[in-house]
Amino acid sequence: MSKSIYQFSAKDRAGKDVNLEDYKGKVVLVVNTASKCGLTPQLEGLQALYEKYSDQGLEILGFPCNQFANQEPEGGAHIEEVCLLNYGVKFPILDLVEVNGDNAHPLFKHLKKELPGTLGNRIKWNFTKFLVDQEGRPVKRFAPTTKPEKIDSYISDLL
Repeated sequence: MSKSIYQFSAKDRAGKDVNLEDYKGKVVLVVNTASKCGLTPQLEGLQALYEKYSDQGLEILGFPCNQFANQEPEGGAHIEEVCLLNYGVKFPILDLVEVNGDNAHPLFKHLKKELPGTLGNRIKWNFTKFLVDQEGRPVKRFAPTTKPEKIDSYISDLL
């Protein structure tokens, strides 16, 4: 039985702590994002999922990451501009994190351990997605190239 994500916290873009226990009872989709990536238009699909299912208990948490080809170099205001203005993102976009290596955020260390991918305990690229059930247990990992609409049935099954 895997541990829940509720033991972790993260920082929002203003530097305030966000306790993941606040999402207890919700289905959570955790995504490492980047604003200068060829996959960035997936933000639109993620927002569509959020609009479709947030009233039923879906939460999406975006974690910007600059570990892949320097695709999130500017941080804060730029992330907000791209996510909110260009793609209409209303789900939380948290503070910049690392997802691989010694300095990887503890949440991503946990997710990779519970749901290893084709590269083992590494995240291959931006927009790797982890689906977490209402108990906080990671249940499914999706590749960066998996479009958000392909995740729809997995989300609806959990809700």
